[in-house]
Amino acid sequence: MQKLGWRFRLGVFLVILSIAFYVFQYLIFHKLDTELFYIGIDISFLPIEVLVVVLVIERAINEKEKKIMLEKLNMVIGAFFSDVGTELIKNIGFFDPNQKEIRNYLIVNNEWDEDRFLKISEQIKNLEFEIQLDSSHSDSLKYLNDMKTFLVKKREFLLRLLENPNLLEHDSFTDMLWAVFHLTEELEKREDLYNLSKVDYEHLAGDINRAYGLLIYEWLQYMEHLMNNYPYLFSLALRTNPFDPDARVEFTE
Repeated sequence: MQKLGWRFRLGVFLVILSIAFYVFQYLIFHKLDTELFYIGIDISFLPIEVLVVVLVIERAINEKEKKIMLEKLNMVIGAFFSDVGTELIKNIGFFDPNQKEIRNYLIVNNEWDEDRFLKISEQIKNLEFEIQLDSSHSDSLKYLNDMKTFLVKKREFLLRLLENPNLLEHDSFTDMLWAVFHLTEELEKREDLYNLSKVDYEHLAGDINRAYGLLIYEWLQYMEHLMNNYPYLFSLALRTNPFDPDARVEFTE
């Protein structure tokens, strides 16, 4: 609103100034066939020309700054998925009883386009994840303990990301980071994950579900960005897709 007010006040001032110049020159040089009259006309419209130039230049500068900011932001997002996000998605997948169904949505390939990404993103938003933790399943508790170890090691990295001012321009990614950081703290505060109450396991499952859904959505946005801007990084991301059980980083014939 402050920027809009500034533009509005400047526009009104310059328009009034232009009208005042025109009226003044008309009163002084009222003969239409004089050279001075036409010079006065040119001077009268100078404020309008200044207004147009200022707005065009400001818009160009803002677009350039926005482009630079988005590039920095995407670098931060890339660092997150490279160091934490992709591995965390893979780890959470061990708890997901519907992982095979979700895979059907998320086997990204070179044939995907903007419409496909948009459609799948909307479907992911509407999915209800059903991560379940149960003390009777030792495997799931082992994965939970491994996740705790992984996230605690990445705690400082997550904190540095949350301190990055560029994230103020990306609410959904920030929400996802907070969900992951909250899960990290919940796990870190519990010394023994093998002997919790049923209610506590349900609480942790809720935290994992929240983080999982946000992670998948942001991963899709990141994959689309790579496809559109960095084909070589997109190629690597396809070969390390956490949802593709057949994904291999090495090229095969």
